[in-house]
Amino acid sequence: MTAAAPAAASRIAVVTGASSGIGAATARQLAAAGYRVVLTARRKDRIEALAAEISDAGHQAAAYALDITDRAAVDEFATAFKTIGVLVNNAGGALGADPVATGDPAEWRQMYETNVIGTLNVTQALLPALTASGDGTVVVLSSTAGFATYEGGAGYVAAKHAEHVLAETLRLEIVGTPVRVIEVAPGMVKTEEFALTRFGGDKEKAEKVYQGVAQPLSADDVADTITWAVTRPSHVNIDLLVVRPRAQASNTKVHREL
Repeated sequence: MTAAAPAAASRIAVVTGASSGIGAATARQLAAAGYRVVLTARRKDRIEALAAEISDAGHQAAAYALDITDRAAVDEFATAFKTIGVLVNNAGGALGADPVATGDPAEWRQMYETNVIGTLNVTQALLPALTASGDGTVVVLSSTAGFATYEGGAGYVAAKHAEHVLAETLRLEIVGTPVRVIEVAPGMVKTEEFALTRFGGDKEKAEKVYQGVAQPLSADDVADTITWAVTRPSHVNIDLLVVRPRAQASNTKVHREL
């Protein structure tokens, strides 16, 4: 099955959390697939540099600084669009690896606000424009953490379980409209910031996450998966796609060459 070129009405793709990692890689790949990408993130300088890079490569890109947990800002952002074709809810992340008994409620709240409420904010605000395109796609980037727990991960796992349920419920509620809901759930992905952010900038702890794993997934691997799912013919909905490196059998079973 070949990739579908975006129709004129659905040529705009909004990517949240596009300043680095999977979001930036997805923006590059969707642009190469023919979409005009709109990059959103809090770090204005990063997304402006990426938009310039994509434009220099002969594609269309625009940057818009946005905190997805700020509903008023999200609603204002949405007024710029009558129609869009794709929304990639990528912004999120993990904080800490403490057990439930000593976990920081502030970190739990922040993870929930970003991964769940942020996804809800942007999806609600842009759903009318996605519907108006006549061929819209909502992508929710969740995680294998949304399906199985692991010690020290309860806060992130809880948030990703909620994000999975958001995607699953939305698909039920809007069936019959011209909008697909795709969930992509990556396992172990090595990016420049995910583990480093989780451990508060502690490089040693961040590196231990991937220690002995010859080939964890890369941001480009996940972006390729997202782009493939988005570019299926519009009647094809990839409800859920779980993607892991070969070395990872589950969240707690990883082959390490030590």
